[in-house]
Amino acid sequence: MELKVKYQYTYFIKPFLIKDGKYKEYLLNLLKNEKISIKYFEKERDLDLYSYFLPEIREYVFPTFEYNRRKIDEIEKSNNTLKANILSELSCTTFEYKLNPKAQGKINEEEGIFFNINNIELICFNTGICFLLIKTDLENKDFSNLLDFNYKFKDINSEFSKLKEYSNIKIQTDAFSNMKDLPEFINDIIGVNSKCSELKDIDMYNRRFFVYTYACVEQDNWENFNDIESDFIKYTNILPNNNTLAFNPEKLDKLVETVEQFKNARFGFTKQSATFLASSIDINNYTKLLFKYDNELLYTLIFGLYQRIYLKKLEMDLKSKKNIKSAQSKFTKFTKEIWKKELTNSVTGSAFWSKWKKVFELEEIYNSIKNKYDVIYKESSIEKENKVNKIVLIALIISLLLNIINLFMLMRIR
Repeated sequence: MELKVKYQYTYFIKPFLIKDGKYKEYLLNLLKNEKISIKYFEKERDLDLYSYFLPEIREYVFPTFEYNRRKIDEIEKSNNTLKANILSELSCTTFEYKLNPKAQGKINEEEGIFFNINNIELICFNTGICFLLIKTDLENKDFSNLLDFNYKFKDINSEFSKLKEYSNIKIQTDAFSNMKDLPEFINDIIGVNSKCSELKDIDMYNRRFFVYTYACVEQDNWENFNDIESDFIKYTNILPNNNTLAFNPEKLDKLVETVEQFKNARFGFTKQSATFLASSIDINNYTKLLFKYDNELLYTLIFGLYQRIYLKKLEMDLKSKKNIKSAQSKFTKFTKEIWKKELTNSVTGSAFWSKWKKVFELEEIYNSIKNKYDVIYKESSIEKENKVNKIVLIALIISLLLNIINLFMLMRIR
């Protein structure tokens, strides 16, 4: 039986890197774009977000919470160059892209999957790690359409979009007239066209989108979840509706990480996706939990994804001997500023954060880097010690030779 979706949205999240020394230039390019504006966070308006994160993390991810109206007005009145200088000193800056009143899209004209682009944001850390967020929702609420849409859209900016399987996909919106326009827009906004973006492969997210998706379905008999378990697995693994999946309940934990603390909702976690599948039988699923997932829990994911990419980049830097000192400095800074810091006091938030740390393998990657640094440090210490010993030995040899020469000269004089 076809699942009917009552409420739904999907964020397609693209992590990207800005080249070393290019971050300020990249910010300046964004500020010159009339459709892009700085997003300021304010305590009264964003109280849920403010109270969710503990102070140290909040200051790192949302530094503008500390700005009063006067400070904001001063920045907005500044020229773009001065703005870029100010923002480059902040640990993180969020930007909003102004869309046309209605940005409607269509994937695959024959099948008619219509969607809206509701919001586009950029989250930029001054480490050069940034995220493009594109929020969409479907007009046709069949769950099968949602599966196919997420599956197709996630590769829209990747090499896979050129495969035969995608040759008949059409996207038409008020903002983007065809399929080719959207990838071009993405390359422009993430700094590829301005040559600010770093294109080397750091992690699995170099080309594909990370998919963060929510669906509230009209499913009353939630206690018998096995009936829609295969849909949940396809949903969480971003598989198409026609995927033939032989689901074995005993292997669920090997396919996805889940949170089941809510009676009528299921959350799934993988390295490439986050899913919230809920029943409309519980009003909280499309009111309180919907907005929490769209706000605090979204930024919890972003923070985990940021840490993984940061550590993965350090791993790559370790392979190049010329970058070792710089990487060591960045690793120390990372450890001091955000590693092991408490994220939130929220019970739900803590459960999600625990899952993301596990899924993104943050502890394993961090310890691996730390062990490599320890080895490099020991090798460096041994190398320095050997150099010192060689210098001392040479000095002793020279001293001995000088003594022999002096002794020889004294003997001749006598």
